[in-house]
Amino acid sequence: MSRATNAPASRERRRKRLELAKGFRGHRSKTFRTATEAVDRARRLATIHRKLKKRDFRQLWIARINAATRAEGMSYSAFIAGLTKANVTINRKMLSEIAIRDPEGFKQIVEIAKKA
Repeated sequence: MSRATNAPASRERRRKRLELAKGFRGHRSKTFRTATEAVDRARRLATIHRKLKKRDFRQLWIARINAATRAEGMSYSAFIAGLTKANVTINRKMLSEIAIRDPEGFKQIVEIAKKA
């Protein structure tokens, strides 16, 4: 009986993995084993960094809002507490955009928070 190696499937599996490693430098894009390790690491870190990106942006928005509220003579925490009491539901991304692009509108929002 002849020996079955499953060569077409193995070759396709290797080809796919090397295709994913395209653009990596040196053996990381040429040899199967190092390409596999590099691709696995890249995918793992891509997942982690997608999560971290959300955290980084929220941090940026809060820093922007904090700077804008302090210019109006109020702290960030007091501002957010005031908005919560006034039942104003604007997310931090939009608040930071308003603070940058429409300072007059942001002043009005700060006044609402101060009143509450």
